[in-house]
Amino acid sequence: MDKPVRAAESPFAIDVEQGKSYFWCACGKSAKQPFCDGSHKDTAFKPVKYEASETKTVYFCGCKVTQTAPLCDGSHKKTG
Repeated sequence: MDKPVRAAESPFAIDVEQGKSYFWCACGKSAKQPFCDGSHKDTAFKPVKYEASETKTVYFCGCKVTQTAPLCDGSHKKTG
């Protein structure tokens, strides 16, 4: 598997808590999108750690082709 699975057509809006770490699924195979559930084990992908510097809503990438992983950069609008 050299390309990630497109998990969603838009980003996932998630309320994060300051000081907490989140592990974004980079392969797209996780059943717990946008977070890792270990499904990447048979791939070359690894989850991306996100550390919340403040409590707020962030937008985790769903299309898995963002250039600013793990956050959405609008790439879902350019790919299909």
